[in-house]
Amino acid sequence: MSTHVGLTQPQFLSLHLLETVVAVLPVRDENNAPKTIVYGGAERHMITSQARRRAERVYLRDRANSGKGPLAGQTMGVRTREWALSAARVLESDHGWDKADAISTARAVLEAVGLKFGDPAKKTVANLTKVLVFAPADADTVIAEHLQGQRDAVTAWLEEYSVAKAAAAQKATKGRRKAAKTEDSLSDLDGDETDADAKLPALPKLLRRAILAALAPRDAVDIALYGRFLAEIPDSPNVDGAIQSSHAFTVHEAQHTDDFYAAADDAKLDRKSNAMDFLDSADNSGAGMTGYQSLISGTFYRHAVLDRRDLRMNLRAAGMAEQAAEAAAVGAESEFVRAFVDAFPHAKKNSTASTGTLPALVLAFEGDRPFNYGAAFQDPIDEVEEGAPAGELAVRRLLAHHDFVRLHRDDISAGRVLTYDPSIDGILQELGIKGVSSIEGLTS
Repeated sequence: MSTHVGLTQPQFLSLHLLETVVAVLPVRDENNAPKTIVYGGAERHMITSQARRRAERVYLRDRANSGKGPLAGQTMGVRTREWALSAARVLESDHGWDKADAISTARAVLEAVGLKFGDPAKKTVANLTKVLVFAPADADTVIAEHLQGQRDAVTAWLEEYSVAKAAAAQKATKGRRKAAKTEDSLSDLDGDETDADAKLPALPKLLRRAILAALAPRDAVDIALYGRFLAEIPDSPNVDGAIQSSHAFTVHEAQHTDDFYAAADDAKLDRKSNAMDFLDSADNSGAGMTGYQSLISGTFYRHAVLDRRDLRMNLRAAGMAEQAAEAAAVGAESEFVRAFVDAFPHAKKNSTASTGTLPALVLAFEGDRPFNYGAAFQDPIDEVEEGAPAGELAVRRLLAHHDFVRLHRDDISAGRVLTYDPSIDGILQELGIKGVSSIEGLTS
């Protein structure tokens, strides 16, 4: 199959967005502190691209699964460590397998194709893969159907596999004992474990192919968009995503608040309100719980790029016919732009209402290569010195940067802008820029 994909549009759709958030904490580091980056000699708040990409991916997947938008009915993916557990549940509920047999079989089969699992002595991780596997949502059902269809062969293989696995574990234990006695035994141990693993019976070829096909990206549109990398199974296809995403950062110097909070104890307050606090006054003083949480505010710039050619190539490589791939690509572009505008990481959403944030400005344009305008904010905005809110100043700076770049490039379009902020709309009118009225207007 030819990998050439003809496009009537420029290859890249560049998206740029400015949004202002107040008292939120969408991402945290290992110390529960806001993530930051130093840029232009100033510390900035940062929202990582990983957090943004997951929010976008889940947003468009949930819309498709609920029958909304142009991707309704399309296959979507799930990224999880629980494929063995979910396949076992299907075996149990749909095919009548015993729960223990279903779990042990699903785990062994996935292990035999190359996936590694957690410590079998720890119940919480024993049946979880060590890495997240991004696969079509129906992979568990497909795996279960193949195991049911080849149950006799699978049962015979599993008996042999379990015996060999136990022998390998026993040999590894002896190797560890030997390692405790001799200084140079580490290399011997490694050799023993490799030999033991090599003697494990291989999964029957037809079943192995079926399991790999179930885990393959197939026609999952979100995998074609965001890509996947599964190093543990060399013969399982990986996908280079069609979306590039930058980390979001504040256009000004970072400032955060260490917010002290006190949570009330309802039982204490109920006693007080009913004049019963005399019963045990020692238990009625003070708050129920206190602590600190870090919160950030600011105007962020973020950027993403859709490679239209790669998206179509990924869909065609997944086996879609050209017409179906084109329809899926058009729908995926529309939904990706919507997700870029609307999706927001869910961390602290109930206590900060962060997911209700709307962007101050979205700029979308096309070109023969990606364009990142992060350099427009290398010099941090100073609201006091410049005498205006950071959001308004950032909009002026971003649009001026785009106009300047266009003077020197003939491979870039004028672009389209969308705002949800009346003050920014006034700036657009002042600059003679007519914005689009909806997200749909951002794509050509």
